[in-house]
Amino acid sequence: MKIGGFQKFSLLDYPGELSALVFTQGCNFRCPYCHNPELVLPQIFCPLLNTEKVLKFLYKRRKRLSAVVVTGGEPTLQEDLIPFLKILKAMRFKVKLDTNGALPEILAQVIYAKAVDYIAMDIKAPLPLYQRLTRSDVAPQNILRSMELIRLSGVQYEFRTTVAPDILFGDDLYDIRSMLHEGDNYYIQPCRYATTLDDLKTHDLPQIDIKDNPDLRMLKDWARSNRVHLVVRQG
Repeated sequence: MKIGGFQKFSLLDYPGELSALVFTQGCNFRCPYCHNPELVLPQIFCPLLNTEKVLKFLYKRRKRLSAVVVTGGEPTLQEDLIPFLKILKAMRFKVKLDTNGALPEILAQVIYAKAVDYIAMDIKAPLPLYQRLTRSDVAPQNILRSMELIRLSGVQYEFRTTVAPDILFGDDLYDIRSMLHEGDNYYIQPCRYATTLDDLKTHDLPQIDIKDNPDLRMLKDWARSNRVHLVVRQG
């Protein structure tokens, strides 16, 4: 595994669990608001962490931690992802995978191997805007294929979208409705501007408040009517 970062514990990244975070190095997207550019841009890659040392640390903490989140970067680019996930499962951890959904064939293998307990997939934009926002050649249909695989996987899941002014907000969020189905868990979260792939520090944080924002209020009403569980994360 190309591990570019490691966080020893988190109370926020796996719902209801005390988790550690493993950050894989490398990504096939170039989203302007990405808050882990050191995992995306080869010219600023940090030295890789030793996989064996990370696993040894996790083994020693298996009675204190209940879960491990494998995130990135984009984990499905890693050739040895499934063996790594299986090792975590063998240690009795709950395993969460964060993915951009661009590689449904890999995601299908992960699900078939029963290597994860929770999947979080980013929905970057409405399908017609996907290639432009991610600055990639991703096939938009792959995004829909991944979403359906996740729904049928039998594991806990969430879809989530990051919003930022002048990049994705307002009508874009409302257009994403067509990608969501009854029973989906959908999270909307604001961009974190401290460190981003593009320099977005001059932007103001969007005011993500259902009471004050008409776009989000309408989306909330739609979600309630269509039995989509919508949550707005504050920061």
